[in-house]
Amino acid sequence: MTTRERPTTAPARPRMGGMRTNRTRYVPKRKVCFFCANKNEAIDYKNPEKLRNYVSDMAKIDPRRRTGTCAKHQRALATAIKRARQLALLPYTSDHSFTPPIAANAPAAPSAVSAPPVQQPTP
Repeated sequence: MTTRERPTTAPARPRMGGMRTNRTRYVPKRKVCFFCANKNEAIDYKNPEKLRNYVSDMAKIDPRRRTGTCAKHQRALATAIKRARQLALLPYTSDHSFTPPIAANAPAAPSAVSAPPVQQPTP
């Protein structure tokens, strides 16, 4: 056997590169930065309702590829979210979210129904 000859153990497969298929290639729609599109919108740590859109349900900061923000505004968002966490406006983890106490554990409030009404003497 010379160096040019090769033993063939498997049959050659046809290459798919030259063939055309009916499938169209998936091209995702380019996300536009919300803050670049709306120049009057400001990133503020004192507005936790707006910052919650950029935090996952596990209280992690969402990446740029998910939110569509540009690098400049993603850095500003991360800083604002971290400041809001310091002031307890946003949770650090999903365990830190506040839940109101259950009625069974809450102290009983005085009820007006249980006490009979007080009658005033008539003159």
